[in-house]
Formats: sequence, structure tokens, C-alpha cells
Amino acid sequence: METQPQVGQIVKVLRGKDEESYAVVIGIIDERFVMIADGDKRRFDSPKKKNVLHLQLQPAISQEVTTSLQESGRVTNAKLRYVIQKYAYAKGE
Repeated sequence: METQPQVGQIVKVLRGKDEESYAVVIGIIDERFVMIADGDKRRFDSPKKKNVLHLQLQPAISQEVTTSLQESGRVTNAKLRYVIQKYAYAKGE
């Protein structure tokens, strides 16, 4: 599995108050930190800076989110919620 997170990748938060929840990587600061958002408590406009060590990278990378960020530089909160919901449902959670 890829050790470096990629934009659009779904991650599971392992530390902090959002522990055990899913989010999507919407930006990469450097090799240690990424910006994540879930479209619900953590909106696209105010993403959370997270240490990569506190995240569990999931094998799923959302093409919808990646494409949207490349084309317009942003993604809707509804799309983030949808992608996370779809992933969690597919995992049976």
C-alpha cells in the first residue's frame, strides 16, 4: 500500500477528537502533514491539518474529488460526505 497520502484519498483518523471517523485528503503540505475534510463537521473551507502518523490510509482514492480539485481547485462538502458515506457503506460500517 502507498505510504504517502494522495489528494482524494480516504483516511481514517486515529488520533484526536475526530478519532475513528473518515475524512478525505484535500491537500498535502509536506511529507508529514496533510489537510483533511469530511464535508460535515470539518468543511472544505476550514480543513484540519493532520499529521500523517495519526491517519490510517485507506486503499480508496476518490476520482471525483481528485478531478474536482484539479479542475476548479475546490470540492463541495456534499461530494465529500457522499464519497465517505459510499466508502463506509461498501466496507459495511
